Amino acid sequence: MPRYDFRCRECGSTFEVSRPMADASEPARCPDGHDDTVKLLSTVAVGGRGSASAPAGGGCCGGGCCGG
Repeated sequence: MPRYDFRCRECGSTFEVSRPMADASEPARCPDGHDDTVKLLSTVAVGGRGSASAPAGGGCCGGGCCGG
């Protein structure tokens, strides 16, 4: 289930809420009970230990099917 970050405008705390994507835009209550919260923009880190590289030659199949 996706996690969404929120910040409370009243006390300044940042917290996570796990909920279905269908409920992503629903308001969230601060753990301290405050209702004035805002959803933060999240960044997604893509990567890992290894990295994949693009095939040499470019194009969809190394340039062979693109008239090159």
